Amino acid sequence: MTMSRSDTSNADVAVQLPGMRVAYDGDAFDETSLASTWTEQLQSWLDQAISARVPEPNAMVLATADTNGFPSSRTVLCKGLDDRGIVFYTNYTSSKSHDLTVTRYASATFPWYPLQRQVHVRGEVEKVSVKETAAYWASRPRGSQLGAWASPQSRVVDGRRALDNALHGIERRFADVEDVPYPPHWGGWRIRPDTVEFWQGRQDRMHDRLRFVRIEDGWRIERVAP
Repeated sequence: MTMSRSDTSNADVAVQLPGMRVAYDGDAFDETSLASTWTEQLQSWLDQAISARVPEPNAMVLATADTNGFPSSRTVLCKGLDDRGIVFYTNYTSSKSHDLTVTRYASATFPWYPLQRQVHVRGEVEKVSVKETAAYWASRPRGSQLGAWASPQSRVVDGRRALDNALHGIERRFADVEDVPYPPHWGGWRIRPDTVEFWQGRQDRMHDRLRFVRIEDGWRIERVAP
């Protein structure tokens, strides 16, 4: 039997995958290195990711589940960080928003691979205030604003042309409008964490995992085995 080029390529990948690994060599990360609050620690690592020029350092993988328990994940951008939680913005009619409206719970992971670090945030969600949404919307490029109006996010569309035509229609609609208003179906979600885990890659897969856990009167710090 003669193997095709695609079959050969697939076979090569199958052989390579088991041996593909990176030897982590991160610095020790222990309880004495941890900031007093999860917010300070996350901001510190985010600042370091920015300084290290990690691509899209505020990108995070957001995981949700629908009413049947089927999970979904996608990358979104963190656009707010304070003691209340982390914030991202999206279409309120999207699949992720439908999930969040029903379950009121989500998790997000910041994957800073070049730094051999990850941060996992999990907790209840809430919509951000109209004031916060308006302030962030005003900071967005006009093209992104128009795209938010044009895209029926998560819905099936009849080809790329349908999207382009929708955008052209929105461009005409707001051609004479200097400040584009935000759509009524668009806004922010805040994850209010009950756990925040900081993961640092270490040698021999003996990684450091330190976790803030919300308790009745504050936060407890735990070390988790890798």
